[in-house]
Amino acid sequence: MKINGDHLSRHLNKDLAGAYLVSGDEPLLVMEAADSIREAAARRGFQHRDLNIVERGFQWIELEAAAENLSLFSSRRILELRLPTPKPGVLGGRSIRALAERPNPDRLLLVVTSKLGEAAKSAWVKAIEANGVLVQVWPVERRHLVSWIRDRAARSKLELTGDAAEFLAGKVEGNLLAADQELIKLALVRGEGRLSVEVVAESVAMNARFDVFSLTDALIGGRTRRAFEILDGLKTEGVTPVLISWALIRELTLLARMKVTLRQGGDLNQIFNKFKVWRQRQPIIKRALESHSEESLTVLLHQAAEVDRIIKGVDVDKGRPWDALTQLVLAFFEASRHKTQPLV
Repeated sequence: MKINGDHLSRHLNKDLAGAYLVSGDEPLLVMEAADSIREAAARRGFQHRDLNIVERGFQWIELEAAAENLSLFSSRRILELRLPTPKPGVLGGRSIRALAERPNPDRLLLVVTSKLGEAAKSAWVKAIEANGVLVQVWPVERRHLVSWIRDRAARSKLELTGDAAEFLAGKVEGNLLAADQELIKLALVRGEGRLSVEVVAESVAMNARFDVFSLTDALIGGRTRRAFEILDGLKTEGVTPVLISWALIRELTLLARMKVTLRQGGDLNQIFNKFKVWRQRQPIIKRALESHSEESLTVLLHQAAEVDRIIKGVDVDKGRPWDALTQLVLAFFEASRHKTQPLV
């Protein structure tokens, strides 16, 4: 079964499948879809969750054996797999397919990954679609973003004027997580009620100094001192390292995918359209693509993945989260020092 993310709540109110695959490139919506599935499962007695972050060297055989050997007296469990990309490899694909094709009433399989693309044709994806539910989460188009923001604000009993919602839409540049964070801040500071564009603009200005997305802009814009100032400010303000790691990995992944497309002969303007790069960000994205090679971005992505593991407690012996983030930012600037050819 295949459904759109917008229809997930309706499905969960009626039924709960034995396997779910949530895919998409919009982290906020993917995260909320997975949350909805977990909440629906909890209401049906799935009180425990086994979270597995799939990375190089992941032991698929051990996972499959553990999943199939549940104790007769064990509670119902959610077996969750986080795939950085929808490419689990031969062993991974085989294991996921086996779990999907051998349902267990005491086990719910939840796989969360990025947009499937060509992987949608994979046997493991087809197995979940045939025996469970494939939930496809799509980004909010620019023409619908203002409505999305106003609907989102209404959840916190905020009413944004049309100008206020339009202003916020322009500031977040399509980043739903940034928009959601800003609305949460507004609700906490202003409480319920109607908000004008002036109020929203003031709030955005107050929060812009050490914003996570200001960090990524400073990073890809080559503003070394500014990037480290923002990173220190985020640490002081108590921002969770997980959010920063997610933002950096997202930006590096975007640059790497664009760089590959350029190598394959893509036109820069067409690439900007394909990857939904907002006009205001195109100059700094172009600069970053000129400053980094495909190889350097690959190395940085591997380092970012290691930082993410440190933050999530997988590799606690390899360093401390904030130190690891600082080293990643430093590595980005170091890599950009190598002279590259301008894009044509």
